[in-house]
Amino acid sequence: MKKDDIILLRTVHRNKHREFITRVSDEALHTDLGIIDMNQLYDKDIGDTVQSHNGHTFKINSPRTPDFFKHAKRTGAPMMPKDIGLIIAYTGLNKNDTVLDSGTGSGILSIYLGSIAKKVISYEIKEEFVTVARKNIVNAGLENTVEVRCGDIVEAIRDITDTFDVITLDSLNTMHVIPHTSQVLRDGGYIATYSPFIEQTKEIRSSLTLAGFEDVNTIECMERSISFSERGTRPSTSRVGHTGFITIARK
Repeated sequence: MKKDDIILLRTVHRNKHREFITRVSDEALHTDLGIIDMNQLYDKDIGDTVQSHNGHTFKINSPRTPDFFKHAKRTGAPMMPKDIGLIIAYTGLNKNDTVLDSGTGSGILSIYLGSIAKKVISYEIKEEFVTVARKNIVNAGLENTVEVRCGDIVEAIRDITDTFDVITLDSLNTMHVIPHTSQVLRDGGYIATYSPFIEQTKEIRSSLTLAGFEDVNTIECMERSISFSERGTRPSTSRVGHTGFITIARK
């Protein structure tokens, strides 16, 4: 391994899985399970193990997007993987696509999109969110271009000269952005919106219809984990399945 490679250190302690995302470096990593001399990793490969100063063993893995979802710094509630999966599947996002995104937040969606698409440009109105998102994206070590711009997409979209294959919108002002998307969305391209409430979703659909979009489809994706115990097996009651509504439309 070489300096600045991003790695995931995994272990089990007291029957609980523990994970740490970090970089290969000349510095020590301090954890509650001991201090890890990161110099050891220069002679290691993915799948090898490394030990802390008190003998605790960690397995070395390459982090994937679900790992960044779990461990990235948050500035609010990010879009859930189940909803991100719908967007990727229903837009047919691929390695040749360029994406315009709005409502960057922590940058979680941008990381997922950037792990597939050729280029992602994401707008976030809050400067403090931009700072966190940019750091999270750098930490994800993406090879493709993911650019976070600080600005109000409602105003900025009027001056954008690039064109995109997919547009993703997750903000309170989505319905005001939609009328201006036709000028930047390629023919046959998709727009995908996320909204937590029915009322906002209805406004989004009306705006899409007025803007001339076709094949408008709104989806709610429910998710329930299954609980396994000695007493029996049943759907878990610890997590609410609803998060929001995804609306997909095509130009």
